[in-house]
Amino acid sequence: MTLLEIRDLGKRFGGLDAVKDVSLDVEEGRITAVIGPNGAGKSTLFNLIHGYYRPTSGSVTFKGDDITHSSPHHAVADGIARTFQTTHLFDDSTLLENVLAGRIVRSKSTIFDAVFHTPRHRRESRINEDKAMEALEFCEIDTHRHDLASNVPQEVQKRTAVAMALATEPELLLLDEPAGGIPEEETTDFGNLIRYLPKRGVSVLLVEHKMSMIMGLADTILVLDHGQKLALGTPAEIQSNPDVIRAYLGSTAEEKK
Repeated sequence: MTLLEIRDLGKRFGGLDAVKDVSLDVEEGRITAVIGPNGAGKSTLFNLIHGYYRPTSGSVTFKGDDITHSSPHHAVADGIARTFQTTHLFDDSTLLENVLAGRIVRSKSTIFDAVFHTPRHRRESRINEDKAMEALEFCEIDTHRHDLASNVPQEVQKRTAVAMALATEPELLLLDEPAGGIPEEETTDFGNLIRYLPKRGVSVLLVEHKMSMIMGLADTILVLDHGQKLALGTPAEIQSNPDVIRAYLGSTAEEKK
């Protein structure tokens, strides 16, 4: 089943097409990757999907609903969560408190409920803590739950960002360079975390520069170059595509053929 449909999507900044005529289907239960050189339009594409930018042309449909002009808040409420290239955490809060912050979008309590600790507020607080702990455990960082975000290693911070996104109960997770800054020896374990997401019921749209990780994870890969689709296919098809090799993967990929 197609979860996300992108059709002829474009974004122009002044006279520059950052993204132009891009179409892509993201299938439920799959990992779809977007790759391309720096400046290819990958993050712009994510910003268009998640409502940070308004497209100049084209459309975005999620579960059959047009979300082309949706806001980031509504995108999260609809079931699309996102992480960023730069990890955004509350440094002076614990990991558990950070992940609990991700539950705000699912909150039904009012200020009145919070001030007077109504039954609804108490019930929701228990549910939120259970969901936050579940996300921390899935990301294998529950032992750090009481540590301040500023005191944990980069890889733990990256996993916390994923846990925050999972706490919103998404159906689609956009991961923007999730392994950036993580040492190579820890990349495999982090890749395994992403691999298990579809088994949890979360489909993945992924941007990442670590090609060994992408080729081992993705079911489908979209290659962007100068904001346009250069190629679309399986990892094997992308690795053997001469246009992709010239534009992005480089001579080393060609030597491996």
